[in-house]
Amino acid sequence: MTIRVLLVEDHRMVREALRDTLLRETEIEVVGEAGDGMHALELEREHAPDVVVLDIGLPDLNGVEVAARLRRSGSGARVVALSAYSDKRFVLEMLRAGATAYVTKSAAGTELVRAISAVAKGQSYLCPEVADALVSEVRDAALPGEMQRLGAREREVLRLIAEGLRSPAIAKQLNIAPATVEVHRRNIKRKLGLHTVAELTKYALREGIVSS
Repeated sequence: MTIRVLLVEDHRMVREALRDTLLRETEIEVVGEAGDGMHALELEREHAPDVVVLDIGLPDLNGVEVAARLRRSGSGARVVALSAYSDKRFVLEMLRAGATAYVTKSAAGTELVRAISAVAKGQSYLCPEVADALVSEVRDAALPGEMQRLGAREREVLRLIAEGLRSPAIAKQLNIAPATVEVHRRNIKRKLGLHTVAELTKYALREGIVSS
């Protein structure tokens, strides 16, 4: 089955390079090309493509608005977002607007063909660069109710707080200045999202930092 594609990209040389890539694929037919959002919407109504390859940074309507209008109009075309950026904000905006695939321009070529093939089958697709960026951000972010990782010195300070020591005693035991202890206290509270000694103690017990 031939996949009918509308190619929307405002930079002519980039658009031509993408078109040449797609034309080498026997199962893909480029039925139209547009350099701005309004023309893209007109061509989509005229050609009813299976897939719209949609650049985000268009000169009139941006790709997010074009994708949203296509969805509101009841278009059956699947949208492959095309962007120079793998930033989570751009990815999520396009997916919320109705795109089912996202490919960076640096990965365009084989990845674009894969994305078109995937969405034509009703699947979603993120190029590896985007998928890696999202996974890294999710992995590094603190989950709700979960604190950021404490450093070794912060864990020592937390242990002593949980054991009932005040800042001067903690400073003496760790051979650091009392002001440094206060900095650690503030950082620990900020990272853990906790505010009182009781909350810190409860956390230290739960995590095995101090024994009951």
